[in-house]
Amino acid sequence: MKDFWIACGHHLLDRNASGGLVVTDEYLKAYFARPELMPPDDACAVERRLHRQLLADPRLPVGDTEVAAIGDTDARENWQFVLAFRDLLLRHPTLEAAYLATVRSGSVNLPPLFMNQLVHVILRNVLDRCEDSFQLRAAELFFRPQRILPHEHLLLLGDEEILGGRSPTPVLSLMSMLGATSDTQLDVLSEQNADGYWQRSDQFDMALDLTGGGRGQAALADAMRRWISHLLGIDVAIEPLTELRNAELNWYVGLDSEATRIGDRLWQGESLDDRTAGRVLALFRLSFADPGLVVDTAGRAPAYLILAMTSDQVVRMKPQNLLAGLPIKHLEAVT
Repeated sequence: MKDFWIACGHHLLDRNASGGLVVTDEYLKAYFARPELMPPDDACAVERRLHRQLLADPRLPVGDTEVAAIGDTDARENWQFVLAFRDLLLRHPTLEAAYLATVRSGSVNLPPLFMNQLVHVILRNVLDRCEDSFQLRAAELFFRPQRILPHEHLLLLGDEEILGGRSPTPVLSLMSMLGATSDTQLDVLSEQNADGYWQRSDQFDMALDLTGGGRGQAALADAMRRWISHLLGIDVAIEPLTELRNAELNWYVGLDSEATRIGDRLWQGESLDDRTAGRVLALFRLSFADPGLVVDTAGRAPAYLILAMTSDQVVRMKPQNLLAGLPIKHLEAVT
């Protein structure tokens, strides 16, 4: 079996009989050993003691007063966040259950970094034994913002952090023939270089072609289907669409904030101007294997999934919407 996304720390976790991820001391210690939590030379005695104790016993209860006693404001905030994240994981039998409970709560008090890392490692579990590089690359949208890369005929996505960190004008290998220059080179994932994804999976430096009717949208549909199946225990079929005509929009899920706003307007019967409509990147039709799971208000019509970009051409997918936004009568974590 080929390994991938090693940096997410999945090898530090256990699995229960249902296949859910179970937190371990080793996984928790990896967080406490992060550079953000390493006490600097001028750290106060409280911070040094707390760090030392948690490396020895990562499940040690820590009171609010102890954290409040840390002298440095930034360090105190870092410890508050990481301990809240640790306590969330310890309250639930699996990471999947912790994530689902957070999604259902309707309020996420953790920084996006922690939520993205949680999605990352859960998705690694969801896609375990996956041999499709396209599906893995498409799944990166779940936990890493993407930026649209200009091209005349293709809808290409590149990792926003990689692009912003190296060069504002990256060059795609397929575009190098146009004579563009840059110090950043991205390869577009293709049949020819798909095997190279495994060695580069933790670098996030391969672009994805999400053009309608292509391999990328089908791969994203498969990743979403597996995500729903793993976390909710229900079977769905997700089909990419090239256009949405004469469809009853009885139920829709915005896969990001921009898509939700667009879906709201469509549901209210508004027409979209060309600029707004141009932000829609992909449409999917979702149907349930068991129609009896669907709430009565949704009827028997399929649900539609919308993916869009912001005005600055960034895609920030919210995978929690696939769990909280579906028209299901009753949801239970299965792991």
